[in-house]
Amino acid sequence: MEKIIIAGHGSPKKEANNIEQVAGLLHGKIHPGCSGDCVRVAYLQFAEPDIMQAITDCVKDGAEKIIIHPYFLSSGMHVTTDIPGIIEEARGKYNDVEFVYTEPLGIHNKMAEVVLERISASTGLKPEEIEKRSFEIISEEVDLSDVPEERQPIVKRVIHTTADFEFKGSLAFHPDAVRAGIAAIKSGKDILADVEMVRTGINKKLLEKWGGKVLCNIQASGVRSQGSEEKTRSELGIESALKENNNIGIIAIGNAPTALLKTIEILSKGVLQYAPTDTPPLVIGVPVGFVKALESKALLASQPFPFITNLSRKGGSTVAVAIVNALLKMAEGGDDQK
Repeated sequence: MEKIIIAGHGSPKKEANNIEQVAGLLHGKIHPGCSGDCVRVAYLQFAEPDIMQAITDCVKDGAEKIIIHPYFLSSGMHVTTDIPGIIEEARGKYNDVEFVYTEPLGIHNKMAEVVLERISASTGLKPEEIEKRSFEIISEEVDLSDVPEERQPIVKRVIHTTADFEFKGSLAFHPDAVRAGIAAIKSGKDILADVEMVRTGINKKLLEKWGGKVLCNIQASGVRSQGSEEKTRSELGIESALKENNNIGIIAIGNAPTALLKTIEILSKGVLQYAPTDTPPLVIGVPVGFVKALESKALLASQPFPFITNLSRKGGSTVAVAIVNALLKMAEGGDDQK
């Protein structure tokens, strides 16, 4: 079993210790569809866990190989001396574990692109103006005239998020999907996410205006392995939330096919009780990956309850977030509805 640790410096300022998002993005790229803790974070000082604790946790979870990446811009003393010293100590404690230490971020051509983007953002258009112009470019580059008008804001936002025009052809909607999603939001219904990345990305301020909140029960279970015969954490989280909360109006699944399959199983069996005026939750199912991802989405596309999915291997947490946020903007009556 292989684990990756992203090692940052750490700061006394709590909000500056935020490399978890980087770890999440990396995990999504190398292990799409996995809900395990394959990529973890650690800090040299001021924050927890420290690097040795992260290594120890990986070993306890069965890691046979641990890759440590110093999330630093240059090879200073921390990168060349401090972190290697910790790794050498770990090698002495865990001599049956293979340790790999990578180069720091260093100099890369994409760094220049990021700097240019930051300069453009600070000296040019405001964020909302950049977004507006991005949507205009999308409209110029792809013909959406064959897409029903109510679905266009969702298609545009997914393309905006992914820069992938193929989503125009792969997104699939139940006839009542958009109406059901907006109605759920305006009724103060909660949104259930399969993983923390989806929960984090949803615009909570827009949702809270209507009285709803975003939920994620993935931490409720100790089951970690996506390939295990046991239920995955996200699957158990979805199952428990649906049984315990009768105010869920949207289920957003961007990572775990098992969570989507469990959702379909629960809704298709009709085990949940709804008031006569209620409709089943809108299921946004767009897990990414090669194992069960496309199959789970194809199954979702055949269901009678409201759904939004994409019939391809592509997808992911960012796509699920884009769909939810498009619905939130539409409920608000913002620019996405135009």
